[in-house]
Amino acid sequence: MTMTEPARPAATPIRILLADDHALVRRGVRLILDREPDLEVVAEAGDGAEAIEAARAQDDLDLAVLDIAMPRLTGLQATRELAALRPGLRILMLTMHDNEQYLFQALKAGACGYVLKSVADRDLVAACRAAMRDEPFLYPGAVTALIRNYLDRVRHGEENADHVLTPREEEVLKLVAEGHSSKEIAEILFISVKTVQRHRANLLHKLGLRDRLELTRYAIRAGLIEP
Repeated sequence: MTMTEPARPAATPIRILLADDHALVRRGVRLILDREPDLEVVAEAGDGAEAIEAARAQDDLDLAVLDIAMPRLTGLQATRELAALRPGLRILMLTMHDNEQYLFQALKAGACGYVLKSVADRDLVAACRAAMRDEPFLYPGAVTALIRNYLDRVRHGEENADHVLTPREEEVLKLVAEGHSSKEIAEILFISVKTVQRHRANLLHKLGLRDRLELTRYAIRAGLIEP
């Protein structure tokens, strides 16, 4: 008799906390999400404080979908607390506000996506899946706003200081990430070991990083070395 392999269990659905102070909106959003086999709303909240309580009660949540304008604690306030309480929890803002200020505040608070309620039936499912892939999700107008904001900061000189590396710093970063010692880098670049160490310290300070491992990860993200 031949042995057959046991069937592989189906993938566990993404477990979602949904928070909105309008029950009718929650019902509609839940219908959109629950009809997808890989998404499941497992908790609901009527305001930001309830959302935090729900997150404390359920430690297996994958994703929170939060309205911005809610009583007691707003979605933005809840996002900040949830990001601290559950660092692995992905957070999406679902809002009626096509508003640059809210968008920037949401991203700063820790949200990984910003979805408009007016197009939730089109965008929300894709945003949930993108969040679980650690990819940001923004509606087209939000992308335009971010680009415009960046260009404004460049024009006003605000992008010149902290995170822009000099050509020499890029060279040192690349070599550090490739595993070279300070002595080897000094020999490759024809500079002193002390100068290499100063460049490394500047890199850590500029990029807000702590050690060689984080420098290596940054270099990979920046396309300076292959992963």
